Amino acid sequence: MQVRKITDEQQMPIPAKKVYTQEELQREYDYILAQKILKSILEKGLISADEFNKITEKNRQTFSPYLVEIMR
Repeated sequence: MQVRKITDEQQMPIPAKKVYTQEELQREYDYILAQKILKSILEKGLISADEFNKITEKNRQTFSPYLVEIMR
């Protein structure tokens, strides 16, 4: 195994950090809260898994959480 020193010219670019607006943070919070309530309803047997999945998709469309792509 070889070890290679990375110099300034060879460094990987660091992606810019995402700065959230107050509105985006509120949407994230609202989505998380809605999903928490929905999960509770599912666990109590008041809705089916299929209904849970359909409502989850609707919540993703409504609240547009930032990490929606990895939540699928």
